Amino acid sequence: MTATREDGQMLLGLLSFGVSLGAMEAARTVFDDSFDPETASLDNDDVGKVLMFNETLGTFVKQGLVDASLVYDMWWVEGIWKRVGPYARRLRESAGEPRLYENFELLAANAPGA
Repeated sequence: MTATREDGQMLLGLLSFGVSLGAMEAARTVFDDSFDPETASLDNDDVGKVLMFNETLGTFVKQGLVDASLVYDMWWVEGIWKRVGPYARRLRESAGEPRLYENFELLAANAPGA
């Protein structure tokens, strides 16, 4: 499927959401060499922002609100999931909720080359 102008407008809205959330700056934390998703505190605000933003992307793609290929062109979804996936799984276990961040995980699993 080819992205449309409407997809582009939706993507701009998602970018604005990410900026207001602080997700772009927070991504620095998860890509820092010192970040360990297996041991990071489960109340890390930066990781929470990255997870929330990418879960939103995954939800919008899953619901057909934005073209997946456009999202994959803009973000390295599977690489981000590799960095925060273990953290997300720990959160799921801690909360007893297996659906936490499932749309982000699905988006990463379906990424080209994943």
